[in-house]
Amino acid sequence: MAGGTTGNAVPGRPGGLLSPLVSFLGHRIEHELSVPWFRRDNELIHRMIGTGERYAGFFFPEVRGIEHVPRQGPVLLVGNHSGLFYMPDVWITGLSVVRRRGLEQPFYGLAYDLLFAIPGIERVLRGLGAIPAGHEQAEAALAQGALVLVYPGGDYEACRPWSERDRVEFGDHRGFVKLALRAQVPVVPVVAYGAHHTVVILSRGERLAHVLGLDRLRIKVFPILLGPPFGVTSVLTPPLPLPAAITVEFLPALDWTTIGPEGADNEEAVERCYREITDLMQVTLDRLHAEHPHPLLRGVTHLLQSGPSHLEVPAA
Repeated sequence: MAGGTTGNAVPGRPGGLLSPLVSFLGHRIEHELSVPWFRRDNELIHRMIGTGERYAGFFFPEVRGIEHVPRQGPVLLVGNHSGLFYMPDVWITGLSVVRRRGLEQPFYGLAYDLLFAIPGIERVLRGLGAIPAGHEQAEAALAQGALVLVYPGGDYEACRPWSERDRVEFGDHRGFVKLALRAQVPVVPVVAYGAHHTVVILSRGERLAHVLGLDRLRIKVFPILLGPPFGVTSVLTPPLPLPAAITVEFLPALDWTTIGPEGADNEEAVERCYREITDLMQVTLDRLHAEHPHPLLRGVTHLLQSGPSHLEVPAA
């Protein structure tokens, strides 16, 4: 559920090699943003848990610090986003939260607008608790007492090149800080390490995205990838995900409530909070890298020795 502040599509602007497709998707996005946001389906989630655990097991996940996630009440969960559209970090994080809080506690993830434009996919996404990324939607979810998962880096971070795989890249998006300050909720950072070792991204492909006209949908990336079975390729013919071992660590909640909701309009306060959480998450990512510097080698070794594992969420 790649989150961020993507804004609305611009279906009326001409240009781009994929203009007809972009126009279709733009109108689909506009429609999806106009329908009710919250359509979480606990029965669907229950049915999907087994499938999700088997998928997550391919990446030999290790989950730490789940006790830092409150069992109930509104929470803003802020993560670093990796692995392109394979999103192993999202699955591992989401399954851990469901096990921690239970299905009866509302849990929503802010997702990229484009995902809701794909026919058939939007129904599954909404059933799993995805809502279009935006301040209004997130504030409404928190007001319901929900846990809201957001990935501020969005596609910019999820498509960062292989050389930047161990960096937190929020792209200076500070909307989540203002959201937390206005809503006066605890902020739990969650750091995923190894997820960006599951796919080799050579380039974000920002210029190519512009040429194709994807920027009309606020899409600024069209990544160039490397991997089996196609070699150098793109998102149109994606390579298979690599079995890198992934560690997800939930950190102690940050309390920004002392700043007050008015802090959302104070640039200095917002900057201070932004630096606090991004620095903390980068330090954690560096520590996890020092512990296991080669997550792909570690995952391949596990796979050859014992086959896929099972997602283990430690009891708090």
